[in-house]
Amino acid sequence: MTTRVTATVTEAIHTGAIRLRDVADNPRREARLLLAHAAGLTRADLIRDPHRRVEIGGFNDLLTRRLRHEPLAHILGRREFWSLEFQVSPATLIPRPDSETLIEAALARFADGPPRRILDLGTGTGCLLLALLHEFPAAFGIGVDIAPDAARLARLNASQLGLADRAAFVASDWTNAISGRFDLVISNPPYIAAADIPGLMPEVALHEPRRALDGGADGYGAYRTILRDLPDRLLPGGAAILELGAGQAAAVSALAQQIGFAASLHLDLAGIQRAIVLSRTGD
Repeated sequence: MTTRVTATVTEAIHTGAIRLRDVADNPRREARLLLAHAAGLTRADLIRDPHRRVEIGGFNDLLTRRLRHEPLAHILGRREFWSLEFQVSPATLIPRPDSETLIEAALARFADGPPRRILDLGTGTGCLLLALLHEFPAAFGIGVDIAPDAARLARLNASQLGLADRAAFVASDWTNAISGRFDLVISNPPYIAAADIPGLMPEVALHEPRRALDGGADGYGAYRTILRDLPDRLLPGGAAILELGAGQAAAVSALAQQIGFAASLHLDLAGIQRAIVLSRTGD
């Protein structure tokens, strides 16, 4: 007969936080989330009854995975973005708070008239497109990702968020399978120089899809491809909003200006130029 090992909620979280202190920015928070997931409880359950005894075998298994630098979002299978919950998987980049800067930039750019057609390039979980459709209830969007598994996951997220009737997802190499023009083109493209990827934190370098990170030798390969196609994809008066890596604003602005686009920049909460908004000169 197998002996079930139990501990109180307080004991389990305390022990878990100690184990996670070298891999987590907030070990106690992560321990609480992993315990709730393992025990099939909510965060409120844990807070309401800290003396409840819970079986900790599954919790210890999750801690071991996290200690191997597996991202917390992959272990939980979900991540919040723009106050919406998205399922995630190793096929997609994990949504990040920095990327919410693109949504803020879109709301500012289209404050006087919402976009009706949106194209999301490299959609991943669909978080950018679906957050925008949540904010612009009359809009329809298409999300494109080269990975079929990512497109399927984005489609599932659209369904779970009640947005499936206004979103379509296509597995394609950028715009190769797309026709027509859009009011808004949005993208969080890969922008890490290939040689820099091994030096990223292990959660990223070892567990997130390389295709979603690798921006080529100089980090600007995806920007060049998107900008090459942009004149044929934007409606008059439309805009493109692209995520930037730290220090990339000047170079991407210069690339855009070469093909007749004016650029404005939006800062993230850390003060980094995170989003570039591109409009045709004269629009």
